[in-house]
Amino acid sequence: MAQQRYIKPGGFEAGMNRFIGWLARRGLSLVGNAELSVRGRKSGEWRRVPVNPLPYEGGPYLVSARGHSEWVRNLRAAGGGQLQVGRKTQEFTAVELPDEEKPVVLRTYLKKWGWEVGRFFGDVTAKSSDEELLAAAHNHPVFRITVKA
Repeated sequence: MAQQRYIKPGGFEAGMNRFIGWLARRGLSLVGNAELSVRGRKSGEWRRVPVNPLPYEGGPYLVSARGHSEWVRNLRAAGGGQLQVGRKTQEFTAVELPDEEKPVVLRTYLKKWGWEVGRFFGDVTAKSSDEELLAAAHNHPVFRITVKA
């Protein structure tokens, strides 16, 4: 099996993630972020991380700019989780997209949040060709989420 790419946050970034998650839990969403909670695949305990849910056709979507992170692995195992902004918590189920369906979602994600996450995509930008986005797709898991009623 090929090595799965993951760019682990450094100390400063991890601290910022905790702070941004803390803000989201208190209802302060910066440019549309939310706090993702998903059960750990080994511990069963809730794990939290801030994410940028992407509203898009058939979505919303969750994109892992950093690659095959712990939240991605946990979400694959759990099949769903929760998104929280303030007192509003939404439970959802998730389906991971195959690489061939990712380019249009990745392009939309980079148009909206490229300023924040572009460094994790290397030379790929919102203006990249479909072929370039498809070549990078295996490094960036994408999930279509369905909010439970």
